[in-house]
Amino acid sequence: MQDAGLSREVNTVARRVSTRAVFFIAGFAMGVWAPLVPYAQQRLQLDAGTLGLLLLCLGSGSLITMLFSGRLTSRFGCRAMVIAGALMACLALPLLATTESLPLMIASLLLFGAGVGLTDVTVNIQGTLVEQQSEVPLMSGFHGLFSVGGIAGAAGGSLVLGAGMSPLVMVCSAVTLMLLIMI
Repeated sequence: MQDAGLSREVNTVARRVSTRAVFFIAGFAMGVWAPLVPYAQQRLQLDAGTLGLLLLCLGSGSLITMLFSGRLTSRFGCRAMVIAGALMACLALPLLATTESLPLMIASLLLFGAGVGLTDVTVNIQGTLVEQQSEVPLMSGFHGLFSVGGIAGAAGGSLVLGAGMSPLVMVCSAVTLMLLIMI
């Protein structure tokens, strides 16, 4: 009987750690996008108003997937939907760093928003399940890691870009880190 209790405790710790990691990744992805915005504006030669409209695509992609995330998660499970959402964000980031086409930027922002939205809803479902199993409050800490991820992504991206690296190098480094954390 003692082994079953230890196994459950290890499983609970693993779920907490993996849930924290995904909250961090979701925030990190959003943070990485922030220092890319001026580069996108310059590459696409957008005025402030057009840039503002373009940025609505990120929110639109996120909202669209948020509508279906609960159903998808019920059908395929949290793990599969977190992986799908994170991979969508990882696929979109290099496009956000390099595209010079407005239609492709719109599609990339929709994909990025969809990935982050799917990841966000799914990890909140996962966080709720982990919290219920743990019988201790965990959600504020999970959400805190989203914020830490956002700060790390924005600060790290800004430092890399400030050191003279290209947006593509910065994004590839960020995507590599995100994938390593996912593994």
